[in-house]
Amino acid sequence: MELRQLKYFLKAKELLNFTEAANQLNISQSTLSQQIKQLEDEIDIPLFNRIGKRITLTEAGSLFSEFAFQSVQRANDGFIMMKDLNNLNSGSLSIGVTYALRHLLTKALIAFSKQYPKIKINIVFGTSSELIEKLNSTELDFILTFKENDESDYECRSLFFSPMTLVVSKKSEFATLKSISLKEIMNLPLALPAKGYSTIQFIKGILKQEKLEPNVLIEINDIPTLLELVKTGNWNTMLTEVSVDDSELTTIKIKGKNMLREATIISLKNVYQKKSVKIFQEFL
Repeated sequence: MELRQLKYFLKAKELLNFTEAANQLNISQSTLSQQIKQLEDEIDIPLFNRIGKRITLTEAGSLFSEFAFQSVQRANDGFIMMKDLNNLNSGSLSIGVTYALRHLLTKALIAFSKQYPKIKINIVFGTSSELIEKLNSTELDFILTFKENDESDYECRSLFFSPMTLVVSKKSEFATLKSISLKEIMNLPLALPAKGYSTIQFIKGILKQEKLEPNVLIEINDIPTLLELVKTGNWNTMLTEVSVDDSELTTIKIKGKNMLREATIISLKNVYQKKSVKIFQEFL
């Protein structure tokens, strides 16, 4: 049963004349008759009484017409919905973001929503591991985080690079330094992000390579609270430079190779990307 057959049937039912119906549909009468006959054969019951050149609806045709109308109407509604979706007049976006990239997201969100106010947007903050899990279960359209070593299963779009830094209070004796080595940092009291954040995974990987042991006194899974602790001057932390935007804190670049993190848009491979996703990513 094809949608066009239902449309042909409804037009014939409306006009009760195959010739006039075919003319309005811009098809030949033989095509119309053939398609309706195929429909009748498929459902195994006549829809029209054929009396000479006249046609009338059978009881089955009368009953079937309501279902045919609903099917065609639903298909038309679906077409209009898809058109609206493609024109960004409807639809939704679900975006995951790590704390470090919140400012980038906020600017893009404001600009996008101003231009496309009918798109509903759901923002989810979390650790990289939490967001990857939600992405894999298709709860999110894409995520903003820092690129790891191996993300071959995902589509990754680079945004920018941000250096790793030691974050200290403006009151710290180190606040005037332009750079610092990892070895010097090992002697400082540290508060670091908890497991799950890509930053801590990156830090641990570098420290393992350099065979260094940090003086970690606090691990915490909330970056804003972590930064509040650093403001006191009692602890220091290591974060990407882009993570810190606070007048009471100072970032000091960490010396060494591979001390840059790549901010990335990550989405699933081989998954259809909505037009709204593509456009939002351009705003980013």
